[in-house]
Amino acid sequence: MKANKIIYTVALAAALGLSSCGSDFLGTPTDSRVELDSAEKLRMLLVSSYPQTNYAWPCELMSDNMEDNNAPDADGLRYNLASYDRGDDEMFRWDVCVSNTSNDSPSSIWESNYNAIAGANAVLQVIEKWESEGKELNTTERAVKGEALMIRSYCHFILAQVFCHPYRGDNVNATLLGVPYIKKPETTVKPSYERGTLKETYDNIRADLEAALPLIDNGLYEVPKYHFNKTAADAYAARFYLITREYDKCLEHCNNCFGGADVDPTSYLNTIFQNLANFYYISDFGKFAQGSDKPRNFMLIATYSVALRHIAGSRRYGVIRDALNSTIHGSSPSWSEFTWTNGKGGSFVMHPCFNGSCGVNGKSEYGNFFAGNISEQFEYTDKIAGIGYCHVTRSEFTAEEVLLTRAEAKLFLGDINGALADVIVWENARRKCPGAEGLESLFVDLTVDNIRKFYVDSDPGYGIAKTINIDDICPSKWSISGDNEKAMLQCIQHFRRIEMIHTGMRWFDIKRLGLEFDRKIGKDGQDHLGIFDDRKAVQIPPEIVAAGMQQNPRPADGDTKVQPSSAYIFVGK
Repeated sequence: MKANKIIYTVALAAALGLSSCGSDFLGTPTDSRVELDSAEKLRMLLVSSYPQTNYAWPCELMSDNMEDNNAPDADGLRYNLASYDRGDDEMFRWDVCVSNTSNDSPSSIWESNYNAIAGANAVLQVIEKWESEGKELNTTERAVKGEALMIRSYCHFILAQVFCHPYRGDNVNATLLGVPYIKKPETTVKPSYERGTLKETYDNIRADLEAALPLIDNGLYEVPKYHFNKTAADAYAARFYLITREYDKCLEHCNNCFGGADVDPTSYLNTIFQNLANFYYISDFGKFAQGSDKPRNFMLIATYSVALRHIAGSRRYGVIRDALNSTIHGSSPSWSEFTWTNGKGGSFVMHPCFNGSCGVNGKSEYGNFFAGNISEQFEYTDKIAGIGYCHVTRSEFTAEEVLLTRAEAKLFLGDINGALADVIVWENARRKCPGAEGLESLFVDLTVDNIRKFYVDSDPGYGIAKTINIDDICPSKWSISGDNEKAMLQCIQHFRRIEMIHTGMRWFDIKRLGLEFDRKIGKDGQDHLGIFDDRKAVQIPPEIVAAGMQQNPRPADGDTKVQPSSAYIFVGK
């Protein structure tokens, strides 16, 4: 396994007591590594035990949020644009990423999460030793243990979302590959790990999560939002139980995030759209959206990432065409009356909150992006030379995600009106924007009826309403069947897609919902990602495979060959 090891030792005292003038020097321990012998030192180690790379960009490239500018559009127009790097080409094709092992690659996701796990395990090993010696943990030590368990659970959870098939219930999970669940610090040079089954991976994730929840204490942190504080822990639990389709538990933890089932969540939601007049540079959006003082941010993770440069510096792949018309320039039952033009004769429907909050990749034909989710903060190491590190702070758990997660949980629990109430809260918060001033009457209030008409009775187009195969992916005792309920689920997944664009979360939803879609690649290529497609489990990084790790299965060569457009003959509707 490729992972940097965090090693802690007890510093050795001088073996000999000398009384010469050099005794002070000779008596100084030569091992300067920190001895982890107090709760404070353990707490400080956990500060650096969060993943430092960003899973967003590879996951966005694989999702239906991205399209290829080098493929012909509806008018046959195409470009000859370069990608940011060859790794982008590989991820867009759902291929093995062998050309990029730096930030924003599967290799960095693997390494960074296992590095964080190593830090958590170093802490837990000390605490387990204390407990084995009969020590009763105090409040601080219990909180440290809780955070370490939560980090270990969360990092394995992210690894499973990226490198494994979606959660499919215990029976199927027992036949699928998991990821190595590491519970002890590495003590050998070349350790060998078995991947185990996906069931074993999720069983361990669950055990750590549920053991950690009662131990989390906000009093441990100076800036709680950069740690697994109580609200962040509940938000993570809600995401986990949404994946495992335990909607009753999911609903409970969603309600905890807002302080109770009857608390109006409006005050937690994003106010960035109300403050657009205060922003000029893309980084201004990031400083606001990623602020630790914002109620909507339940947990922030500072990452090394050049994701913005991929989407704004490379013009081959972008949020264009159907991807644009189903997200940023997309309609819904509520804002379909807001029609705009780009001044070149074309028109599109867009929620007015995006007017003034989006960046353009060179020119509009090359793609748009929502500045609040992907803006970069640059850390200079030498301002004269202009060098340093690129950072993207992830709003890893937010009020908006929890709100839409709660809406889905309510829907499957039979409360369609409760689900409607939550999507209304989400949409109403976006209406408070400069682009809607004087045009408020154009909004249509969401109802079960108009949601059904938009998503089920007619096709909104652009791939907005894809067939949801969640019961095929993971059967549950909670299911839906009526048109109203199916339409509400479409609305929730549509709003989630818009809300979490550029974060990588759409790829996770594609997997858990069993979505499939077609993709155009280059001049005359196209491909299809199926419901149970093996490529939904990203291949283990090549350097990890070379070290002996079992690979993910791949479809047969003929199943993944890109078919030229000339292979298909149109025969009519």
